[in-house]
Amino acid sequence: MERIISAKPREEDFVLDKGLRPRQLVDFIGQDKVKENLSIGMTAAQGRGEALDHTLLYGPPGLGKTTLAYIIAAEMGVNIKITSGPAIERPGDLAAIITNLNKGDVLFIDEIHRLARVVEEVLYPVMEDFSLDLVIGKGAGAKSVRLNLPRFTLIGATTRFAMLSPPLRDRFGAVYRLDFYGQDAIKVIVSRSARLLGLEAEEAGLEEIAKRARGTPRVANRLLKRVRDYAEVKAQGVITEKVAIEALGKLEIDSIGLDEVDHRILHTIIEKFNGGPVGLDTIAAAISEEADTIMDVYEPYLMQLSFLERTPRGRVATRFAYEHLGLTYPKDKAQQAGLW
Repeated sequence: MERIISAKPREEDFVLDKGLRPRQLVDFIGQDKVKENLSIGMTAAQGRGEALDHTLLYGPPGLGKTTLAYIIAAEMGVNIKITSGPAIERPGDLAAIITNLNKGDVLFIDEIHRLARVVEEVLYPVMEDFSLDLVIGKGAGAKSVRLNLPRFTLIGATTRFAMLSPPLRDRFGAVYRLDFYGQDAIKVIVSRSARLLGLEAEEAGLEEIAKRARGTPRVANRLLKRVRDYAEVKAQGVITEKVAIEALGKLEIDSIGLDEVDHRILHTIIEKFNGGPVGLDTIAAAISEEADTIMDVYEPYLMQLSFLERTPRGRVATRFAYEHLGLTYPKDKAQQAGLW
């Protein structure tokens, strides 16, 4: 069963996200540096009557990359076409999409790092020269035809920036990283969502949800929905601090957003491997999980909290992890870290 605090999209999120997603840049909360740069770029492009530069958005899932793509299209007054890297299997699939774009339109490719190599190579001249080379026919009678394309904006989104090939990265005119949100920003997002959903909620209750949302708007909205359900059944529909704590406690989410899997990873490193360093594959084998899943899904937030460190020798649990779990930080490790 997928974790309730996973930032990856779930079917239940699609309807909720559609209603809560901001439609203007001014309504997009957080990521101030990214917003400022996008605003300048869009204003300049509109002033010249041109399409916005190709833009790459990267960072952990659930932080608003797709939402920003929708906002860019809306602010530029153009249409947007949504697809994903795995969905474009052949060059013909790409050709069918881009030949239906109009001048200035936005093509959003999610998980762009998963594009097939043969598709990626066709994409290079499309991004650089706005031209598409097609081979018509087979054998000796085959001939190459170049189609000129209207200038459009490609927005790529990825959670695995390092997996993008350098030639593809270099063809993006603007590259922005989205970071985890601070608790204050998440609280504003939760308050806005509660208002749009017509919920009766006390500030302390919303703050409790924000504290456990792992700095991720998608998780915050999902938790708000679960707490709403609990409040409707147990508390006449009012989200108070007590109701939020009870609801989130039943979901086994602790005071800072860690769940059973996070605790298992930390306990494994501390109790089985003396706090580390320990290799990623060893941790994966110990908890029966894929190494890539640990690295991409679990580790980012643990590292954001400074509970986990990546070292050349492996993963190490920090003093903060011991303290959160109510464990005593070993004297020898404290001495090594200069804390004793």
